[in-house]
Amino acid sequence: MGTREPVESEGGFRASVSLLRRNGDFRRLYLASLISLGGDWFLIVALFGLVLELTGQAVAVAFTLAAQDLTYFLVSPFAGVLADRLDRRRLMIAADLARAGLVLGFLLVQSEDTVWLIYVLLAAVAVFSAAFEPASAAALPNLVEDRDLSTANALSGSLWGTMLAVGAGLGGIVSAALGRDTAIVIDSISFLVSALLIVRIRASFAEARAQREHASVREDTVETVRYARKDHRVLALLGVKFGWGMAGGVLVVIPLLAHETFQAGDIGLGLLMAARGIGALVGPFMGRSMLGPQDRRMFLAISVSVATFGLGYVLVGFAPTLLVVMPLVTFAHLGGGATWTLSGYGLQRIVPDRIRGRIFAFDGMLVTLTFGVSSILTGVLADAYGAQTTAIVMGGVALLWALVWSWLTSDVRRATMLEGCGPAPELELLAPEPQAT
Repeated sequence: MGTREPVESEGGFRASVSLLRRNGDFRRLYLASLISLGGDWFLIVALFGLVLELTGQAVAVAFTLAAQDLTYFLVSPFAGVLADRLDRRRLMIAADLARAGLVLGFLLVQSEDTVWLIYVLLAAVAVFSAAFEPASAAALPNLVEDRDLSTANALSGSLWGTMLAVGAGLGGIVSAALGRDTAIVIDSISFLVSALLIVRIRASFAEARAQREHASVREDTVETVRYARKDHRVLALLGVKFGWGMAGGVLVVIPLLAHETFQAGDIGLGLLMAARGIGALVGPFMGRSMLGPQDRRMFLAISVSVATFGLGYVLVGFAPTLLVVMPLVTFAHLGGGATWTLSGYGLQRIVPDRIRGRIFAFDGMLVTLTFGVSSILTGVLADAYGAQTTAIVMGGVALLWALVWSWLTSDVRRATMLEGCGPAPELELLAPEPQAT
């Protein structure tokens, strides 16, 4: 396959509306994600409040994040292989149906003695999320034209923020007014609706694949690592969220700020999560606007985005009231949303379809490992020193990573600014390494 030049595309609100109007398959995938993500934020707000109410410990909140992320890390190598071997549509539908059933198990948690069930169920849900997410990310370039890919990524990244803002805000209100069980049931229903929408997608989720003998998971993993080593842009993009995850545990302080520092309860938590969502909604579009012709400024934009995330949380640590914290959280997640979307878009642009699922699974594996460990560390620090001091420390970690990553990727950034960021020649990069004779 020859190298293709990155395709220029018009940006902005009109391009987004145009894509949703004329591409029915992408619209269905977008709506499926929109609905299931909204349900997820209903659930998360309910669980954060429930865990704090039953245990009174910040580290218990941290374990709700770690249970998902460390499980995701462990199963990602297998999930990535499935995303490249199996029918991606059927895999995503099966994952949605499984999660719809598992989520109802949270209704059984009624006392401190049953809190352990939250961690078990979150780990089980993470197994199916680890299969769904790389399959969805790998399929996206096959559902839209090349000229629409950056717009599709901005929309996909922003919908996470949209439903964080709407879902978390409404989730806090629903949990406070109707009870946490209602929020749990809504999340289960959202997965069923997502599955129904994905069933209606008619376009292929993958390119036609040549018949070949299935390699072992180990061999597939080796091929994935070998591919990444041969294109330093891929290594750099995999490193973005890996490093972001080292500071990402700072998200543990959000429920602590709402429930303990400012005594605002589930409604305060919903407001802070909504503020986070607004940043995550706008951030992907801001990041896309910084790409430049042929995506030449991609790596510069990522450096600025990671630094913005860190600076925002450093400032959160000095905020005197909840009303001041809210815009600072929004500011931080302008950077977080841009970072997440730009790194994913870069991988979609560069990596060929036949290995894309494994690359995205590897990407998810790295970030969930560091994020899970960071969440536990953040919980321990918050119990010892308080939420705001911990926000300053973890925001500083993100700022430090922005500097280190920028230094480590200076050669890639310079090359991209000169040559643009287009797909690599697949045959050259995936050629087998020479065998000793």
